[in-house]
Amino acid sequence: MKKILIEGNHLLSGTIKIGGVKNSAVALLPTAIMAKGVVEIANVPNISDKDAILDILKKLNVNVTNQDSYFRIDATDIKNTVIPEELSKKLRASYYFMGALLGRFKYAEIYLPGGCNIGARPIDLHLKGFEAMGVDIIKENDKYILTAEHLHGADIHLDFASVGATVNILLAATLAEGKTVIHNAAKEVEIINIADLLNRMGGKITGAGTDTIVIIGVESLHGAKIDVIPDRIEAGTYIIMGALLGDGLIIEGVVFEHLKSLLEKLELMGVDFTIDKDKITLNKSASLRSIDVVTEVYPGFPTDLGQPMSVLLTQASGVSHIKETIFENRMAHTKYLNIMGARIDASLTEATITGPNALRGEKIVATDLRSGAALVTAGLIASGVTEIYDVDYILRGYERIINKLSDVGAKIEIVEI
Repeated sequence: MKKILIEGNHLLSGTIKIGGVKNSAVALLPTAIMAKGVVEIANVPNISDKDAILDILKKLNVNVTNQDSYFRIDATDIKNTVIPEELSKKLRASYYFMGALLGRFKYAEIYLPGGCNIGARPIDLHLKGFEAMGVDIIKENDKYILTAEHLHGADIHLDFASVGATVNILLAATLAEGKTVIHNAAKEVEIINIADLLNRMGGKITGAGTDTIVIIGVESLHGAKIDVIPDRIEAGTYIIMGALLGDGLIIEGVVFEHLKSLLEKLELMGVDFTIDKDKITLNKSASLRSIDVVTEVYPGFPTDLGQPMSVLLTQASGVSHIKETIFENRMAHTKYLNIMGARIDASLTEATITGPNALRGEKIVATDLRSGAALVTAGLIASGVTEIYDVDYILRGYERIINKLSDVGAKIEIVEI
């Protein structure tokens, strides 16, 4: 086990380079097994979720070689075997092997996925989409067996614009017979990245990034190359840290079109920042104004930035509100912020934050990936030393976070316990 130690109140200056986005990488790697040829993926972030995907690829006898952030995936000798529970439960994104294996083999056998405890995240939308495409589904306890004697296109209307369901249906439909239309599709930029790879592999997909995606099935896919897009959530997290402690802190490699909703809120709060091409420079603001935040599907305010944003709001004058509309349990971190000195009245999905309040270092626990990011942010501005436990959540999604923060002046380290 590990813990993170942070000595707070050190200004941050220098440059943080943003890596590839987790939510694209963990879908692009399973997508690669659909090709009858070599797929090369660059800018893959070095996070533990990536390692969990690689364990599954090895189980499927896929040949993977890599150097730093570059991966070469050859599924020529793939074996469509059951993906065991101990592997599938390591991360939520293991469910993308359902769509990928259905597309290539018309059969998949996998246990329920794992991931962060942020509320119920059922896969019923994925399964309804598969059923519309002719897939027979058998559930044996926590294992799903999916079989498609005739995988065909369908008109699929998602009840909710789910990223996971959109991607999974997209994967299966690419190698299905006929035309598939996904209505109320998720519009996240990660969807565009995944559709781009499928098209480079020989797929026929239009409309990615809109609420209607059209897929014309093809018989087979070939090798291709793709770059993982920059991680807007990693960028947003460090931008929030810069708003609190920046001393000319530069965040580099940002696609600002992907972060419009965050930047609009920071402007309303009075955060000191300037933008130049793919860089944003931040300085600690003398005074911050309270605001209200409602998380929404893209291009709205990202649910994954709601928790780090709550820390920034503890330093704003007045009363702020955050409302979570995507997941059922995004406020578990507020308990620990209150222990550190914040004044937050929270339910599972809403929080009222009164500020500003000085935070102090305490022993606290990360309850999920983004709560962990929030607690690191809190530790950076707290007096004294903060100890964060259950840090594996944080390492799942933030590449080299200790190194990146240390390099710009944070007093932060990870310790074996």
